[in-house]
Amino acid sequence: MGNSCRKHCQAIRRLLPCGNNGTGKTEVIVIPTEQHKPTYVALYDYQARTPDELSIFAGDRMQILNSNQQNWLKARLLSPRENLEGYVPINYVAPVTDIASQPYFFRNFKRTDAERQLILPGNGVGSYLIRESESQVGNYSLSVYDGTHVKHYRIHKNDNDGYFITTRTVFPSLQELVTYYSQNADGLCCRLANPCLRNEAPLPPDLCYETADHWEIDRNSLKFLKRLGHGQFGEVWEGLWSDTISVAIKTLKTGTMKPQDFLREAQFMKNLKHPKLIQLYAVCTLEEPVYIITELMRHGSLLSYLQNDKGETIGLPQQVDIAAQVSSGMEYLERQNFIHRDLAARNVLVGENSVYKVADFGLARVFEDDAIYLARNDTKLPLKWTAPEAICDNKFSVKSDVWSFGILLYEIATYGKMPYQGMSGREAHEKVMMGYRLPQPPNCHASFYKIMLDCWKEQPENRPTFDTLQWRLEDFFEVEVSSYYDPKEFIQ
Repeated sequence: MGNSCRKHCQAIRRLLPCGNNGTGKTEVIVIPTEQHKPTYVALYDYQARTPDELSIFAGDRMQILNSNQQNWLKARLLSPRENLEGYVPINYVAPVTDIASQPYFFRNFKRTDAERQLILPGNGVGSYLIRESESQVGNYSLSVYDGTHVKHYRIHKNDNDGYFITTRTVFPSLQELVTYYSQNADGLCCRLANPCLRNEAPLPPDLCYETADHWEIDRNSLKFLKRLGHGQFGEVWEGLWSDTISVAIKTLKTGTMKPQDFLREAQFMKNLKHPKLIQLYAVCTLEEPVYIITELMRHGSLLSYLQNDKGETIGLPQQVDIAAQVSSGMEYLERQNFIHRDLAARNVLVGENSVYKVADFGLARVFEDDAIYLARNDTKLPLKWTAPEAICDNKFSVKSDVWSFGILLYEIATYGKMPYQGMSGREAHEKVMMGYRLPQPPNCHASFYKIMLDCWKEQPENRPTFDTLQWRLEDFFEVEVSSYYDPKEFIQ
């Protein structure tokens, strides 16, 4: 062992039996010392919610002591409050050697996310971010706001680990590339100024470290503040958990499900984590009504949001963006082989900065069919959103969710109007079975309506996947643009 290793490692030597001849060999076990424990940096402020957790501020450095829990890391602060220990959410920190620790890097960001983020108030000319390339794994993309539009440039990596936008200027690191283009536009739409402003800190993966594995919580820890709405499954309230954390509380109608069935489904639902899905935090199932505790989306349902807007601020670009965000969440469910069963504008929620998330995924599985299909007042039923094969043969699939997505697009295009107006749910179903499809809404773009029609193909296998729907919506406004040096090096 060299001198440098002796400074950083301790070695324990022991004799272990080896083979059948009774001989042995010496095995050296290297135990990392403090210097070998990984160093992380805090990306956001986080206020500890339990005694086991650690409060951190953006920029704090820490050593990771334990990473056995999926979504939480046990850390010890290095500065400025040395030796304080506790658990921190994994999505609030990053290794100091990782590009994710840089203020300009946005992980899991797509081109459309970058465009949405960079035009938010506070970002000026030259605001920029770097994200992972969608089309070339291992490469990156630079997105820059020129004051009017967001331009995108592919960052290539050569065989010598050099980074470049154009081959005539190669840099040994991304940081040096950023530094250079901060001083010289050199073909970009403008010089890089400030990293793109981030939204609020991301949601922690759980209410707190203690609820990561034990997420049945005491209902007395919840305070109901304001009723946000009601629907097929029950009421939704804005509330507080432990008098500190804002949450949404869904109270499920008594007698409409078996708690044990719901718990089995909710266990899987809690593990579904995606930026466009409502995050399930905890449940109260020991008595009825059952409570579901989720993240809070202050602007309520997409249905109400559309109806209140009536086209005043939501035009075609916003409609396409809403649809693209919903399709992103549904594409994730598709990859998980998870069926929503009740996709509609009423089950999409609206947050700050035009963020839209799919809610109530999986709940329809554990409700009695009567609660869904056979209620007397069929204007409340999802028959108008449900694929023909699901109604006739109870055959739910991802492709039946695609049919419902087409109806959701109709709701978006009509600002929340009821589909098949003037018909009952049964009447609408009978007409659909005879080949009827909703007509193109007034002022609806022909390409947007074409996507609806594709979702309503009679044979489920002929309907597009959510993966296809997502890229069709994200590329809806794709146009040819002038190149930046080499057309292959510019993306839009």
